[in-house]
Amino acid sequence: QVQLVESGGGLVQAGGSLRLSCAASGRTFSNYAMGWFRQAPGKEREFVAAISCHGGNTYYADSVKGRFAISRDNAKNTVYLQMNSLKPEDTAVYYCAARDGVLRVGLEEFDYWGQGTQVTVSS
Repeated sequence: QVQLVESGGGLVQAGGSLRLSCAASGRTFSNYAMGWFRQAPGKEREFVAAISCHGGNTYYADSVKGRFAISRDNAKNTVYLQMNSLKPEDTAVYYCAARDGVLRVGLEEFDYWGQGTQVTVSS
C-alpha cells in the first residue's frame, strides 16, 4: 500500500502560480511512477502530468504544457507540480496518483490515489 497526501492548493488570481506537493509513505517511493490528475465540477477526472520512477521522463497534457512542471525528490518521498500562468479553467481538485512500474498516463493505470487538493483560479 502507498499513502498519498496532497498539499499546496488554494485560491490564486489568473496569471499567478502555485506549487502542489504530494507526500508518499508506505512503500519504496522510487519504485513508483507518479502522476497528477484533476477534476473540475461536472467534468471527468483528467490527466495533467506524470513522471517516471527516477524523474528521467515526464509527460504533460497539452492544456498545461509549457505552464506546469512536474518533479520529484525521491529522498523526500515527494512529487511536486509547479503551476505557472494559471487560468480560470485550471480550477479543479488536483489528485496525486502512484503507479507501480513504468510510466503511463491513463487514469486507469494508477493504483493509489490521494484525497485531492482544491485549486481555484479567479479571473
